[in-house]
Amino acid sequence: MSLFKKIFSKEKKETLDKGLEKSKDNFLSKMSKAVAGKSKVDEDVLDDLEEVLISSDVGVTTTIKVIRRIEDRVARDKYLGTAELNEILKEEIAGLLSETDSGETDGFNFKSEGKPYVIMVVGVNGVGKTTTIGKLAHQFKKDGKKVLLGAADTFRAAAIDQLQIWADRTQVPMIKQQMGSDPASVAFDAVQSGVTQGSDVVIIDTAGRLHNKVNLMNELTKVKRVMQKVIPGAPHEVLLVLDGSTGQNAFEQAKQFTAATEVTSLAVTKLDGTAKGGVVIGISDQFKIPVKYIGIGEGLEDLQVFNKYEFVDSFFKK
Repeated sequence: MSLFKKIFSKEKKETLDKGLEKSKDNFLSKMSKAVAGKSKVDEDVLDDLEEVLISSDVGVTTTIKVIRRIEDRVARDKYLGTAELNEILKEEIAGLLSETDSGETDGFNFKSEGKPYVIMVVGVNGVGKTTTIGKLAHQFKKDGKKVLLGAADTFRAAAIDQLQIWADRTQVPMIKQQMGSDPASVAFDAVQSGVTQGSDVVIIDTAGRLHNKVNLMNELTKVKRVMQKVIPGAPHEVLLVLDGSTGQNAFEQAKQFTAATEVTSLAVTKLDGTAKGGVVIGISDQFKIPVKYIGIGEGLEDLQVFNKYEFVDSFFKK
């Protein structure tokens, strides 16, 4: 199918295949049981498929959409064999995701009329926020951009030190203050330094206490407001980092954060260590916020730009 054109390099596609291996194996083993002994896609097979998709963390709402699309396909084609089901799923899920803005980016780039381009990174503790920032800094720098980091997560022990490790590793400058400092003050200094130093992009780390803490959301609003004193319209991007290995909890975090602050893009991490990769499909479909990056390993190159066709191809690869 033309949707599945070659986009990634062979090496990147192999990394993606490997990163989604657990999710793919989990899904295919369930699928094999669902269609065992059956030759055509009928009501029973669709019932079983619905259960398989939900248990693979695709989410109820998205699963229902997928099943309806396949029902329409069965009605239109009159007969569909179970042997074709995997390819049909790939086509219909890719078609569904084509209705969103997810997976349209073709590289680590951003549209900015001026500079620096300011990215505020949000998310609860433990989702891989600092690691994602470090890997983004690496990719932007590799692309020839001048990067600056801002350590505005001033409340968590070792958060500043962890970001410093990534700043040293990627050899990019970082603006920081002491632990317990006002996060908005750090963000202000970072953006102002970005302007002074002629940075192309400033990435601001923020505190990641539990998503049900109202004061954290008030704090994020204050951080945004202070940055706008330096650059009207900043931040240009609010990137929410979600841990893919938490499955449905990632949906809940996305709901809470998108309700509390304007999130413009998503990164889903830790997909290599889990069988819950289907969560990317559900999140991409439901939130109508672009899934921009996926984390599929520990290496610097293992943060990939999300491409819906490559992802679906790897997820359903036999």
